[in-house]
Amino acid sequence: MEWSDVRVFLAIARNGTLGAAARKLGRTQPTMGRRLNALEDAIGQKLFQRTNDGFLLTDEGAALLEHAERIEEEMFAFQRKIAGEEKHLEGTLRITSSEWFGAHYLTPVLVEYAQSNPNVTIELLTDPRFLSLSHREADVAFRARPFDESDVVSRKLLRIHYDLFALKGTKHPVPGDGAGTALITMNAELESMPEVAWLKRLLPYAHVALRSNDRDVQALMCAQGGGLAILPRTLGSSFPQLEPVDLGEELPSRVTWIGYHRDLRRLKRLRVLLDLVIERLAD
Repeated sequence: MEWSDVRVFLAIARNGTLGAAARKLGRTQPTMGRRLNALEDAIGQKLFQRTNDGFLLTDEGAALLEHAERIEEEMFAFQRKIAGEEKHLEGTLRITSSEWFGAHYLTPVLVEYAQSNPNVTIELLTDPRFLSLSHREADVAFRARPFDESDVVSRKLLRIHYDLFALKGTKHPVPGDGAGTALITMNAELESMPEVAWLKRLLPYAHVALRSNDRDVQALMCAQGGGLAILPRTLGSSFPQLEPVDLGEELPSRVTWIGYHRDLRRLKRLRVLLDLVIERLAD
């Protein structure tokens, strides 16, 4: 049994079809099918039931899944261990953050780092998903909430302050009302964010006109007169056509956290990056 075939098995089990699994691993669908057949021949058991809706684990496949996941975790641990022992400033660092934070906070720091360390390649992944540090989907993560993974080293980086912004010259709403006021907010699935509750409480009769999960898009909508938008203060203030709206109560702020897997704590290129980020951005 080869580790690469175990990865194929896990990808099919998690994604349900050969096509989706192939895209996940960056392979072709015929290759995935051949490797699965090779693994089943080596074991002497059928691991999946082929159906019109996709691939379903057989009893034998379900029994193998737990062992395969343990093998996967050991391989990830081995890769992190090897990476964590590297002493030279060369290689790749993969960083994940939200889009607006990556654009407005990280980009200047990463350019400075890249200019000083030409043998290191920086990959910035602005993804709303929380990429896994344990599975090396990213080496460093910036998040708007504390890390709960036991194998992640993390710290508070900085506090982000928010303001309610409007296009200059437009009528500002009265606190406790908001009737006839258009709002630009986050997607409906992010209704639990503290600024949403703040808006509902202070402008209960305002209506949501536009939604976006991208802060930069919200700022552009606001700058074109689409409605009021809660934006990071640094972002909203960068638009000369916008002005803050004072409703008599401070908006909730939010702490940004930085985290990395503990196995990478001795990785020199990571340590240098962390020192620079903390020097440039930390409160």
